[in-house]
Amino acid sequence: MTPRRTFNAVPDAGTPVGPRTDTSRALFDRAGKSLAGGVSSSSRITSTGPHPYPLYIERGSGARIWDADGNEYVDFLISYGSAVLGHADPGLARALGGVLQTGTMFGTCNLPEIELAEQIQRMVPCADLVRYANSGSEAIQGAVRAARGFTGRSRILKFEGHYHGWVDTLAISNRPTADEAGPYEAPAALPHSPGIPAGVVADVLVCPWNDPAALRTVLDAHQREIAAVICEPIVANNACTMPAPGFLEVLREECTRRGLLLIFDEVCTGFRTGPGGAQALFGVVPDLAVYSKALGGGLPIAAFAGRADVMGEVAANRVKHGGTYNGSPLCATAALVTLTRLADPAVTDRIDAAGRRIMTAVRRAAHDHGVPCAVQGVGAMFQVVFSADGAPTRQYRDTLALDQGRYDAFRYALVTRGIHVNAYGLACWFVSAAVTEDDIGATCAAIDEAFATIR
Repeated sequence: MTPRRTFNAVPDAGTPVGPRTDTSRALFDRAGKSLAGGVSSSSRITSTGPHPYPLYIERGSGARIWDADGNEYVDFLISYGSAVLGHADPGLARALGGVLQTGTMFGTCNLPEIELAEQIQRMVPCADLVRYANSGSEAIQGAVRAARGFTGRSRILKFEGHYHGWVDTLAISNRPTADEAGPYEAPAALPHSPGIPAGVVADVLVCPWNDPAALRTVLDAHQREIAAVICEPIVANNACTMPAPGFLEVLREECTRRGLLLIFDEVCTGFRTGPGGAQALFGVVPDLAVYSKALGGGLPIAAFAGRADVMGEVAANRVKHGGTYNGSPLCATAALVTLTRLADPAVTDRIDAAGRRIMTAVRRAAHDHGVPCAVQGVGAMFQVVFSADGAPTRQYRDTLALDQGRYDAFRYALVTRGIHVNAYGLACWFVSAAVTEDDIGATCAAIDEAFATIR
């Protein structure tokens, strides 16, 4: 194992010693004068440990990144799971270099978009037909419109705490507080943000996750109004909460029995949890599925795919869907290179195995240092949650009792040791295909040291 980087660390009064990040602070101050909030996405309004500004990353190679002050990290954010092959992957760079020479987009049809759709069909069980978009949020919107167009109904049932993008369509009850959430058996439908119309909110029903009885109650009351039920099969934005054994099967059975469509939001799980994503992992096939993140290997592309009769409404242009950048040669080529690699089970198995070694290291360190916590998810994507009794979360309201302060301390202890993970305690660690034995060894050592600092 190669030696881990020692930071040029400077202590601040009353805070732990950490990496020197003066350049990041200066860049954030500068950004605040032109960018709203100093950032380009609300998810980047974060901090560097005790410091009220984000890290600015200048470059990456493989599983490692370097910030504007020259600090080096093993990266388990990897662009929220998008850079699944690692940063600056040579094969991807070569393919994109060719596209840069011949033209990145034309606003017309092109060969790479066909080849990519054929690859998605080979990998995804539900993918009879495919349409592209440019982000997960856009693709979710396309899938919901397709479901509504096919069924002629308007309402969508979602699960409390599941995140389906920032656009109005389903930005409902993602992270309500305990005071806002309403009764457990009938959670309130709450807008994610001001600016979402009340009529949009009224079209969304909210249900507890992993509770078949609650699901059936909502479906019994509203069956004739519902176009589709949507879920994250692994709740990536709710601490990687897993589906309870049999729950996805219940979802499938209830939707089939009642003539409702089932949508899997595989923006995070797609392709990285195995070549066929979560639907192959769990053996439950939805009617529609949505993809982004790992699909593009770091470039902006998304897709929704599904049953021929449902997608046929889009194909016939009765359900409208457009986008100037959809399936551009540049992004389609990036996705085709990425999926060709991820179609090899050996690649996704290696990602999973690396992640499971890190998950085991967390569990061991937590035990050795007497810190109750749970590690949940799968090897390719997981999270560490600090529950009082060390139990995993089963649904969203369990997360309200987690010790987020302890997670913040753990995360900063890792940052000071050269390990970069999501600043938000209900998001995921993502593992890339570029992680090496040295990266895993450095990460496991840092985890043990970090737990030694937690009180």
